[in-house]
Amino acid sequence: MSSSIEKIVEQALQDGYLTPTMEAEVGRICDTASELSIEEYMALDRLMGSLLTGEVVAVPRKQLINVMEELVLSEAITRVAEIEATSDRVLDVGDIAAYALNRLPPLYATTEEGASYQRQKAKQELQDLISQQIDEAIARNLDRPDINEGRERLSKNESQGFLEQVNVLLKTNAHNYEKPSLNRNSNS
Repeated sequence: MSSSIEKIVEQALQDGYLTPTMEAEVGRICDTASELSIEEYMALDRLMGSLLTGEVVAVPRKQLINVMEELVLSEAITRVAEIEATSDRVLDVGDIAAYALNRLPPLYATTEEGASYQRQKAKQELQDLISQQIDEAIARNLDRPDINEGRERLSKNESQGFLEQVNVLLKTNAHNYEKPSLNRNSNS
């Protein structure tokens, strides 16, 4: 679903909140646009001002983890280290983990107690399946030539929150849109 920044800002002002989906869409538009219009900058400025005054509230993302990711990564790292220590092969832990995770059920948790429960459940009921999927992923990775050549790795800029990203974007680019002062000093 593609939206304009102006529509998203209007919706946020009308509703009084900015959802994570709305935030992500604004970020996507800003990331993919080669240049934003003055209207888009003005809408971002309105949104930022509304967020700062509390007129619009940013709805926080629910904190959750997929316990299966930590279990798979832990086992994959251990197995890859064993293989690399006894051979001249270099394996991609990320590719191995992604392959296995795509074939295993997710185990989400939102609390430490929930995460502990999911870990225990996985160790009792799914350990054999986890090992099997990692074995399969390693075998596939060993059979392939260097498939990473020419591929761009995923990256996330999570060090900056949405407000910081908008603030940097406005500071970097909005100076081009400042209107010249009409009250010029005639004595100069």
